[in-house]
Amino acid sequence: MSTTRLRTGARLAVAMVLFLSGCTALTKQVLVDEQGRTVAGARTVSHCSGSQWEDNSMIAIVPIPIIGLGMPTREINEISADDVLSKCGPPERLANRHVEVDRTACVPAVLTRVISFGVWHWCPANVSYEADVTAPEPPQPVASAPPGAAAPREILSYRPSQ
Repeated sequence: MSTTRLRTGARLAVAMVLFLSGCTALTKQVLVDEQGRTVAGARTVSHCSGSQWEDNSMIAIVPIPIIGLGMPTREINEISADDVLSKCGPPERLANRHVEVDRTACVPAVLTRVISFGVWHWCPANVSYEADVTAPEPPQPVASAPPGAAAPREILSYRPSQ
């Protein structure tokens, strides 16, 4: 009889953790995946990659204590691929971009949602990024007049002073 209560208690605990964690089954999200794409005529000069921790906290849509436990959440600090890749250079010079957000550390941080009675959930996210940096486009040559043609003349106007 006590094993049945223990199993029921364990199931209830697991269900409660999954409920409070806000469906953490999706812990990895790919923001940009352009692997294999190349820019026509572009020459790769370097490769930029790295990872960083960012705050990806969430707040309940209805931020009322206790009621917020059953509410869906939305991100307070959205992670944008353009903001992350700005460390590598201007967007027009980046190729083969890949940005991935790993929210695995949000699972144990669900305790913050319990402490705040469902209003706020702290979520430390690990953002990894990589991109190839291409050389800037060469300046376009200025069209010059063919040899023997007269150069355009500058027209000056004269207005007498009074």
